Amino acid sequence: QVQLAESGGGLVQAGGSLRLSCVASATFFNMYTMAWYRQAPGKQRESVAKITQEFRTKYGDSVKGRFTISRDNAKKTVYLQMNSLKPEDTAVYYCNLDNGLQESWGQGTQVTVAS
Repeated sequence: QVQLAESGGGLVQAGGSLRLSCVASATFFNMYTMAWYRQAPGKQRESVAKITQEFRTKYGDSVKGRFTISRDNAKKTVYLQMNSLKPEDTAVYYCNLDNGLQESWGQGTQVTVAS
C-alpha cells in the first residue's frame, strides 16, 4: 500500500506563491506518473498537473504558465510550485500516484487564496 503525504498548503494573498510537496512511500517511485489534483467546495475534483517517469509534464488550462510540477526521484517527492495565485485556486490539493494498475491518493492539503 503506497502512502502519500502532502504538505505546504496554507493561506496566501492573491498574487502570492506556495510550494506543495508530496512524499511517497513507493519503492519504485521513479517508474510512476505523479500528479496533483484539486477539489474546490461544491465542485468536482480536477487535474492540475502531471509528470511522467520521463519528466514529461502536462497542465490544466487554468494553471498553465503559473504552476510548475517537478519531481525528485532520490527523495521520492513531487512538488507543485504555484505562483500568481488567484482566489479561484482555493481548494484542497491532492497528490496522486498512478502505477498503471491502480491509483493512490494523499489526504490532501488546503490552499486558500485571499482576495
